[in-house]
Amino acid sequence: MDIFEYAMKMEQDGQAFYEKMAGQAGNAALKNILLDLASDEIKHYNIFKRFKEGDLTATKEMKGATSETLNKAKNVFEKLASSKKAMTFPADIAEAWKKAQGIEKKSEDFYREKGAAEKNDKIKKTIMLIADEEHKHWVLIEHVLQFLDRPKTWLENAEWHHLEEY
Repeated sequence: MDIFEYAMKMEQDGQAFYEKMAGQAGNAALKNILLDLASDEIKHYNIFKRFKEGDLTATKEMKGATSETLNKAKNVFEKLASSKKAMTFPADIAEAWKKAQGIEKKSEDFYREKGAAEKNDKIKKTIMLIADEEHKHWVLIEHVLQFLDRPKTWLENAEWHHLEEY
């Protein structure tokens, strides 16, 4: 199995995981973030498919795929944090998000390792871009975990302006 086939499988698994979590989410806003993450996985899958077919021009699409999700999540958090009602979350929700974050970290590490070993500079650059996108998902999930821990004070301390640096 080549790297792009493996990547396509990882993205399918990620999509299924996020959709499963969304189906169990009690909070509509968090459910939407999960569905956006699942949608990103579908976009990534389709981009990997193009890479496998030899079309490396899809890197432009890859760069924008996660940015939209990050911006939507920021808006969701701003709305939730400004709400007057008290927010509580089930105890096991943080564990599910930590598992998702672990999956993103594993994916990022995999792509960084494969990219470092790649001889073709164009493919290497493409693989590293994929790793960067996985890192953005990790950062987004880190923000979710921080929000779950302290929903009312989180927004004033969050550093959303740094997300585009990843």
